[in-house]
Amino acid sequence: MTEHPRIVPGDPASGLLLIADHLSDHVPADIDLGIDPALLEKHIAVDIGIAALAEELRARLDCPAVHAGVSRLVVDLHRERANPKAIPVLTDGHAIPGNALLDEAGREARLERFWDPYHRAIEAEIDRYRPRMLFTPHSFTPKLETDPGPPRVWQVGILYNRDERAPRIAIPLLEARGLSVGDNEPYSGRELNATMNLHAERRGLPYLAIEIRNDLIGSREGARQWADIVAPVIAATRDALE
Repeated sequence: MTEHPRIVPGDPASGLLLIADHLSDHVPADIDLGIDPALLEKHIAVDIGIAALAEELRARLDCPAVHAGVSRLVVDLHRERANPKAIPVLTDGHAIPGNALLDEAGREARLERFWDPYHRAIEAEIDRYRPRMLFTPHSFTPKLETDPGPPRVWQVGILYNRDERAPRIAIPLLEARGLSVGDNEPYSGRELNATMNLHAERRGLPYLAIEIRNDLIGSREGARQWADIVAPVIAATRDALE
C-alpha cells in the first residue's frame, strides 16, 4: 500500500520544505480510471523523473518533505480544490472515463480522501518546521501530444505568481551555469501555481517552483546530475533571502 501523503523528516536547520505534488504514478486498487495502464507511464499521470530527483535533492539539502502518494489522474493535487481539473476527465487528448463517471458525491469523496489530507499535511509541516523557503520540483514534457506548436526548448523553468523574491535570485544563478532558463516558462505560474498560492503566497513565504524538462531527468543518472545543479541554487537562494 502506498502512503499518502508521505511525510519525510529532515533537519529544521535546513530552512527548507520540499513539496512534491506529482511524484507518484500510483492508482489505488479500488479506483478504476478506465484507461490503458501504459498511460500511467506518461507525463499526464506523473512528473517523470521527479521521484528520483526529489530523493537526490533531499540527500543534498537534508530538508523535510511532503510527497504525494497518488497519480494526478486520481487527483491533481496541484489544482485548487474547486477546480474541475482537480479530477481530470480529459488530459492532453486522453480521456479518463472512470473519472467522468463520478457524480458530485463521488468527486467530493475523492477530494476528501486525497486532496484534503495532502494539503493539511503541508500546512502541518510548515507549522512544525517554520521553513524560510518552500520549494517544489516538477517536470515538463518537451512537447504536448495535442500541441501543434514548437518544442519546449528550455532546460529548466522557474514559475511564480506575485511573489518574485526567490525567482529573481534563482534565475540568474541558473543562467550563470549556462542553462536555458524559462522565466515563468514553459507555462506561467500566474495561471498554474495552486499549491504555492495556497501554502506560500497566502503566508508570505518565499518559494521556488522548479520545472525541469523530463527527458533530462528520466534516468537516475540524469536526476543525480540535475540535483547537483539545482541543490546549490536552492541553498544559495535561501541564503540570499532577507
